[in-house]
Amino acid sequence: MTGAESGGVEPAAVAAEMVLAVQDSTEDRFHLAAAFYRADSGDRSLYGRAELSFLRWEIARGVLNCPAAEQPGSPWWRAVNNRLLRDKVEADQLSIGRPGSPSSRAVQLWVEFIAAPSPRGWYRAHNASITAGYLDHQPLAMDELPAECFLMNVALGRALYAHAMLARPHLALGGFAPLGPLLADPRRYSVGFFLDLRRVFPEHYPLGEITVDELIAMEGHLPRALDYGIITPRAAALYELATTSLE
Repeated sequence: MTGAESGGVEPAAVAAEMVLAVQDSTEDRFHLAAAFYRADSGDRSLYGRAELSFLRWEIARGVLNCPAAEQPGSPWWRAVNNRLLRDKVEADQLSIGRPGSPSSRAVQLWVEFIAAPSPRGWYRAHNASITAGYLDHQPLAMDELPAECFLMNVALGRALYAHAMLARPHLALGGFAPLGPLLADPRRYSVGFFLDLRRVFPEHYPLGEITVDELIAMEGHLPRALDYGIITPRAAALYELATTSLE
């Protein structure tokens, strides 16, 4: 859809068309995601590191492959990523002056991030889109293998925990709270330890006969300590924080 063609169309509809156009090409999908953090986008250009690294992992696993591919991707992973892309594109359209109102709370948070980029603003917008995707597509998740559902939950738990390191560092790190904002800053490489699942879980989809116990054993000592020694005991508090901060 060109600018002339979309002149009177709501930003949400423009975003939906743009995502529809790329959803069956992982390369085009990545380019659309990266375009939000383009070099001419000012301070927000620095914030794409963690998100784009995770997207590369999704592409490498094959979860975003089109349904017609020799090895089709995951309807759930594709739908959640579509939601994130649509929210960002819609917010971008609103920020450049296209008339309309945000179609969701997540889009509003992205608009606020664009206006005043900050680590906390990025986490609120990103996690609002992701959690909305999880909630909207629960039926698709139920069609996945148990091990895949476990992996999905690990990804969400880590995203919520990284946000907590900024928003509630004492909750996330206890006596090490002063390190939270530094470690979780999405502009820094350190955040990769918390959000990047590369080299932690198998980089193929579907997982086949792998059980949840086998998947846990593959994590390694440090990732397992993060997921079970730090995040799991705080799970209820992390979800409560997400409920209040993401509304």
